[in-house]
Amino acid sequence: MAGTRRWRWQQSTMGELVAEFLGTMIIILFGNGVVAMAVAALNQSGRGEVPFAASGDWLLITWGWGFAVCFAVYVAGGVSGAHLNPAVTLALAWRRGFEWRKVPTYMVAQTLGAFTGAAIVYFNYRYAIGAFEAANDMTRGTEDSVATFSIFGTFPAPYFESWSGPFWDQVIGTALLVIFIFAVIDEHNTPVHANLAPLIIGFAVVAIGISFGANAGYAINPARDFGPRVFAWFAGWKEVAMPGNYGNVDWYFWIPILGPIIGGGIGAAIYDGLIRNVLIARGAGKDPEVSEKGRTAVD
Repeated sequence: MAGTRRWRWQQSTMGELVAEFLGTMIIILFGNGVVAMAVAALNQSGRGEVPFAASGDWLLITWGWGFAVCFAVYVAGGVSGAHLNPAVTLALAWRRGFEWRKVPTYMVAQTLGAFTGAAIVYFNYRYAIGAFEAANDMTRGTEDSVATFSIFGTFPAPYFESWSGPFWDQVIGTALLVIFIFAVIDEHNTPVHANLAPLIIGFAVVAIGISFGANAGYAINPARDFGPRVFAWFAGWKEVAMPGNYGNVDWYFWIPILGPIIGGGIGAAIYDGLIRNVLIARGAGKDPEVSEKGRTAVD
């Protein structure tokens, strides 16, 4: 376009990293934002009275996260492919030829974007959060502040007595996410056209939240949990945030990191082994309307 300055960073991997940063930040802005609404802002503003009123608030949260992912993919997709999730980046590097040299920087950009998104949400809702804590005699950083910490990070349900339940919950949820993503973008299958892939992926996140969210908050994304968790530690939630001590399960922080990474790999292997390879074996051609994103002009 005439009159548009083209900087070298825009044509390099740095442009992709900026897109990953911004996209992941948008996920957290809308995702953490909707939880802040449900936990603190609605009841403290006089627009609602009971926080986390079971099904109603959970539907609000799951749809909020779905929209968050959808909008973020629309923002970043044309530049970086909109991984926005270290588990997805690793799965794409393992099974789709994404360059391994870019993996560490993508993961850092995603985590920094998540941290920044959490900081903005806290800045916007700090008075509502403080009012909710005061109204409920909460001391931030103790176990009774898990409700406000949940605005930023995930935690295990109290019926778990060890790490294994939440861990496998994260493996299953992320495996489903990667299966859906691979199906939507697979040029050999029936990929989504007319730029609807972000919407369908957002619907997938809603479905996972509705069906698999209660056990551990369906982080299904290491950056989504770790970035805001680190911010929450700085903001005063202390051991509730890092290392993540909840009484029934302590040192929880690694579960939403390792579980999704393993789950993403399992999901990729399941999709390729049971669907993609079958299509290729049957001679299914590539859809010419599906193109790979995340290629740089200069490197």
